[in-house]
Amino acid sequence: MIGSVQRAMRLLESVAEHPCGAPAKQLARETGLALPTAYHLLRTLVHEGYLRRDKGLFFLGEAAERLASSGAAQKRRSTVADTLAEWRDSIGVPVYYARYRDGEIEIMCVSDTPANPAVQEWADFRETAHAHAIGQCLLSQMDEIARRDHLDRHPVQSITPYTVRDDQTLLRRLERTRRMEPVVERQEYALGTVCAAVPITVGATVATMAISLPARQADRLLPAARRLQSEIGSKLGSIAISISM
Repeated sequence: MIGSVQRAMRLLESVAEHPCGAPAKQLARETGLALPTAYHLLRTLVHEGYLRRDKGLFFLGEAAERLASSGAAQKRRSTVADTLAEWRDSIGVPVYYARYRDGEIEIMCVSDTPANPAVQEWADFRETAHAHAIGQCLLSQMDEIARRDHLDRHPVQSITPYTVRDDQTLLRRLERTRRMEPVVERQEYALGTVCAAVPITVGATVATMAISLPARQADRLLPAARRLQSEIGSKLGSIAISISM
């Protein structure tokens, strides 16, 4: 064990317990360190950005706050991943979580198994929103201006014989999509695969959870999507913060 690292970590923990700041003498006393040792470590931590000093008091610095923020983000991702794995196992399908942010589709998490593998991304998901249930579901939650902006940047293109053929056909389909109804596509993105996506509303976040199945199991798609929607409804309160951040 490296003693200096241990002592520095104790100082960080002590500072974190004092949101209004604490002087070196108090921190040394609380951590059981000799004052010269505490001063030396505190100066080093300030130099590295883990602490900042203001009027003789020490506070957590930007580097420590970034670590805390990263840890919180990792915890949120873990919460979503664990929830998706639970649904994957209970419903028996791969489960996807995606959101629309900064003008692009982001696949945030995919949970599958060797027995129920996820769809392989053979055409860029960001550029083919018109072709897959995830993209169609996200677009259906947006206003007309946002939809057209997306399609101007990522035009409709046929990637399978079942893909929608043009912008107007897609826009009409999106306009007919009922609010909070699952969005279904059959072999529009990948031959031999059918998908369904459920819209999620958390504040201003545009998000979706989706599932996929082999086309030969198409009769399972809507029941499984309804089951997923029910599961989301029962757990949305506990994962809302993780989804919206």
